[in-house]
Amino acid sequence: MKKTFDDLFESLSQISRKKVSVAVAQDTEVLLAVKAAKERNIADAILVGDADKIKEIADELNMDLSGYEVVDVKDPIEATRVAVKYVHDGEADMYMKGLIDTKDFLKSVLDKEIGLRTGKPLSHVCVFDMEGVDQLLFLTDVAFIPYPTLEDKANIIRNTVEICNACGIENPKVAPLATVEVVNPKMPVTVEAAELTKMNEEGQISGCIVDGPLSLDLAICPEAAMHKGATDRKIVGDADILLFPDIHAGNILYKGLVHFAKVTNGNLITGTAAPVILTSRSDSFEVKVNSLALGALVADSLKKNAK
Repeated sequence: MKKTFDDLFESLSQISRKKVSVAVAQDTEVLLAVKAAKERNIADAILVGDADKIKEIADELNMDLSGYEVVDVKDPIEATRVAVKYVHDGEADMYMKGLIDTKDFLKSVLDKEIGLRTGKPLSHVCVFDMEGVDQLLFLTDVAFIPYPTLEDKANIIRNTVEICNACGIENPKVAPLATVEVVNPKMPVTVEAAELTKMNEEGQISGCIVDGPLSLDLAICPEAAMHKGATDRKIVGDADILLFPDIHAGNILYKGLVHFAKVTNGNLITGTAAPVILTSRSDSFEVKVNSLALGALVADSLKKNAK
């Protein structure tokens, strides 16, 4: 049976309410998302930033701030440091970007003293619920690592498997994508995809099934696999994770889906000690709420695994 974002929201009722720390929270869309997350029992929030501007926006939204912790820090860079420390110290479960440049936000994530480093490389994952596709799709990496090496790709898979597990998907199927489904020495992407498959077979990448190289149609369309005579593959149109050869391929497909297809999606930075919600200024309110829901599930899973 297909798993949907509605299923993910339903599973939130089975875990404890989480808390998100927001860096530079004086942002209309972010405050709307935080308000919705509280109303849907996903998470409470610590709002770090210019308290006067936060109150001004909240008044415009008819948002009662009495149910939130507002921490007045006027300087945006200092606000990121204060906000990330709440998560580092265990006083919040996840970390969210507000009205701050991505590079400055990520500096706080990577801060050696108060950040959320784990020693693992960071990567980005987008979770899509799409009409016409019988499973949630986990797209990676579309926003963080421009040209991943073979080692980067192995780590991206490991990071994304953790997100799949938190969403209730055990042993996900991973498709390292290329334009063709056969190894061609003149196309390094296909060679690396085959190497990732071998690493999976030898146990260097575990908790999933890797089958590459695969073209996109073979990865997500069972009919294409049948027509191409590829029904003997480990993945026959039922991939859970789409691993892109580089950020360009991933980002173009991501934006194409968002603008041309009927989708529900959310995004997270992975490889961190706690979920990091890094959405774009152009992302809708719904994407931000969905990302908070994903963050809550992953935060709960990380705590259970730590125990």
